[in-house]
Amino acid sequence: MEGLDSTMIAVSIPAMADSLGESPLRLNLVITSYLLSLAVFIPVSGWIADRLGTRRVFCGAVLIFAGGSALCGLATNLPVLIAMRIVQGFGGAMMTPVGRLILLRSFPRDLLVSAMNWMTIPAMVGPMVGPIVGGMLTGYASWRWIFFLNIPIGVLGGALAWWIFENYRAPAPVRFDIVGFGIAGLGLFLLEFAIEN
Repeated sequence: MEGLDSTMIAVSIPAMADSLGESPLRLNLVITSYLLSLAVFIPVSGWIADRLGTRRVFCGAVLIFAGGSALCGLATNLPVLIAMRIVQGFGGAMMTPVGRLILLRSFPRDLLVSAMNWMTIPAMVGPMVGPIVGGMLTGYASWRWIFFLNIPIGVLGGALAWWIFENYRAPAPVRFDIVGFGIAGLGLFLLEFAIEN
């Protein structure tokens, strides 16, 4: 879902810019804000999963991603779209690492490679078909459907994950390093800002 979404957006930028009355160059912020949110929150995902449980965090992340997608599809201006992409990035940052953590804790070592393939193959196929799906949705419906597509996928995926997986929690989670998180987040933001400008 995450890989499909990222590549669908790239081909829909001109239509999004036209619909929102913005320059296509300004819509680069739609991609950048998502990637920055992803980079900032991935390091936190393991700590949150240890504290709240892997199944709960994964299902919550899928629903946050799908909810952020729905709000992106409803956005009527660029600032709202950027804000909702940040929400999507938070959900995406929890999905992939916690999904892998669930697999590591759910399968014995001899079945782990096979289980990882079930996660890796869709993650590789999504970016390949994303431009095709994104182009078709944008051309035949609207750019908003590249976001609305994530809603049924997210609801179904979240429900299946809740039903299939156990909720693993760390017995004694470590204390959260808020200073390190703040410094890393600020550093990533400044680096991205410098690259963009």
